[in-house]
Amino acid sequence: MTTSTSHQRPTSDLPVIANFDSAHLTIGAGVAIFHIATARVVVCYHSVDGYWFLPKGRRDAGEDSGTGAEREGFEESGYRNRLLPIPLRHRQPQACNPSIPSSPFVTEPIWTQMMPVSRSSQYILFWYIAETSPPDLEGLVTRQSENKNGEYQITPPFPRDMTLKERIAAEGEGYEPVRHQNTGVNEEEQLYESYLLPIEEAVEKLRGTVMADVVRKGWQGVCERREMEEKSSGADGVF
Repeated sequence: MTTSTSHQRPTSDLPVIANFDSAHLTIGAGVAIFHIATARVVVCYHSVDGYWFLPKGRRDAGEDSGTGAEREGFEESGYRNRLLPIPLRHRQPQACNPSIPSSPFVTEPIWTQMMPVSRSSQYILFWYIAETSPPDLEGLVTRQSENKNGEYQITPPFPRDMTLKERIAAEGEGYEPVRHQNTGVNEEEQLYESYLLPIEEAVEKLRGTVMADVVRKGWQGVCERREMEEKSSGADGVF
């Protein structure tokens, strides 16, 4: 696994103070979905307007932002997915509950965007990193969805004790992630196409947007996790 920083990366803006009541705030989530074994990422294409993008959208009322990212990823691209824990610099504290083991890998948002919806309304968008569902869960969750009349079903989370090497081995050589058809929930989303593209090709198509760095930084996290796990297996096997 390798990374590249051939393109100029966006920088974070200065901190701001702003206040919005619930009637003037929309919270959304987006996701970069990687197929780790083949170093590819899911990128969507608007078949009418002709632009490339990562799946994203508003989270549902009462829905966790990470879960919303997974759901939007499936609805807009057709690929079932689950958040992927990676090593990531962040400012969230570790849980105080000693029964919850700490880990160097997290599923925190990798980028956050703030965009105006109108002169009085604000949109906050959290970007997450995910992976395509493994074959066993792909079949399980699809059957669960069919038994619920097609209702969206959450894919079980990435196991805490699984390494990326073990995850790749669980697929079998030559496995191709399933792309489900007609998963869009409205006429606009029915216009979306989706493709699993090599990392650098995806970055090039998304160039000039934060989404390019979501892919770049996300893949860097995947590679760093793999390196950390390989070093750990050569030592005591634990972090």
